[in-house]
Amino acid sequence: MVTEIKVGLCNPPEPIYLYVKNGELSGESYLWYHYDINNQTTIPVQQTGLTGYISDLKLKTTEFRGNINTKLDIVVRADEIYVVRTGIETNFAKTFLLAVSLVQDFSKPLIIAAIAGRENVVFCRLYDAATKIRIHSEWNKDADWPAIIDSVQTNLQTSKNSHIVSGEPILF
Repeated sequence: MVTEIKVGLCNPPEPIYLYVKNGELSGESYLWYHYDINNQTTIPVQQTGLTGYISDLKLKTTEFRGNINTKLDIVVRADEIYVVRTGIETNFAKTFLLAVSLVQDFSKPLIIAAIAGRENVVFCRLYDAATKIRIHSEWNKDADWPAIIDSVQTNLQTSKNSHIVSGEPILF
């Protein structure tokens, strides 16, 4: 597979981090944002969906305002590499994990959508990008979250390996 490489000015191939928050800035509501660490500013993202190939789930421990937090990083390959970062205990993370646990074929693009709930709550909806059909899962407050993450990570790795064995191009 030959890919044409665009020459000229560009941004370095660093992931674009999207953070989940039901917020408002200058009268505009948003559910995702970038954070400019150099200027310590929040940059709202108006789109509420991200279409791409989920390539990895990672758990990260971060420190924020003196507290240690565990974050779920959802790595998505699209026009750029995006990392959707959310707290592991959030409704967004849990609704994402319940839906993504139903996905068997990660070689197809998915749409990750941020959906506003009451007050500051954000939920996740997952859709098949080709059919636009929602991957519906039932809420389970007692789900085994570590087991779900392990299972999805295994399915992601299996999906990557099956494409290597079959000779199909890897779209991750």
